Amino acid sequence: MPVPTTAESQVNTGGRAMDERLATLVEECVSALGLDLEAIELTPAGNKRVLRIALDRDGGVGIDHITDATRALSEELDASDVMGSQPYTLEVTSRGVDRPLTAPRHWRRNAGRLVRLRLTDDSSIDGRIGESDDHGVVIEGRTTSQRLTYDQITTALVQTELNRKDA
Repeated sequence: MPVPTTAESQVNTGGRAMDERLATLVEECVSALGLDLEAIELTPAGNKRVLRIALDRDGGVGIDHITDATRALSEELDASDVMGSQPYTLEVTSRGVDRPLTAPRHWRRNAGRLVRLRLTDDSSIDGRIGESDDHGVVIEGRTTSQRLTYDQITTALVQTELNRKDA
């Protein structure tokens, strides 16, 4: 079960005692690079483990950010005992468009994008992300716009647009 490490990032290491130490090490390392930690997942893979770290930042995460973060994290993890003696593979990735919008910064970073929402009343809305703040977001439909608070939204997924005219 994921264990929140900050208000907006999550760690899933199978309930091991290293959760907090690992999360702290990773969070400090990526923050120093100007990146936001989105998720940490440590899963078994045969006789090894896979440590997956998802990152984000304003303006998006490029290959150079991933490369820099991978190097820095590898050095920090190798210098500490937080991973123990069992071998592991480090995978560093961007947040990805298929992940739900769960934090105010996700909404801000996706302004103008098409989104599909499921609301707490079980209704659905498709629209573009307008202005957002720490409390809610404006969803711009074809003919109307509406402001929603984040607690009204159950799920929000950015929709892939291949032929967007105004992009």
